[in-house]
Amino acid sequence: MDALDRELIARLRANARTPVADLAHALKVSRSTVSNRMAKLEREGVLTGYTVLLKPESNANRIVAWMSIQIEGNDSRRVMLSLLGEPGVTALHGTNGRWDALAELQADSLAELSNVLERVRLIKGIQNTETSIHLSNFRG
Repeated sequence: MDALDRELIARLRANARTPVADLAHALKVSRSTVSNRMAKLEREGVLTGYTVLLKPESNANRIVAWMSIQIEGNDSRRVMLSLLGEPGVTALHGTNGRWDALAELQADSLAELSNVLERVRLIKGIQNTETSIHLSNFRG
């Protein structure tokens, strides 16, 4: 993935329904370039689907979890880009200490969360993970 792919993914994360013409205009490339890039990212498994964002109160039973991730050697950049392409990862943060990254995960069921965990753990360069499921809020 290059800078154009990353910018395209960022714009799709903000609104997956953005028309190709609007994406092309914002990225200063042709519509065919955007279409070809999206098709390539889909073929390579970077884009695995498109999603709809809902207000938090509209889906109160959604499962939220946090995954601490340890990355092997110098694979950080590639692993982070792969994580950003995972639809179950809704936020991603670099950290210090034992864990290299903290990913917020969301799923509609435990079965879906299990699939997200499996896909993330299969990313080349991830050495170890630990996941905690959000149970309740005390503040914020």
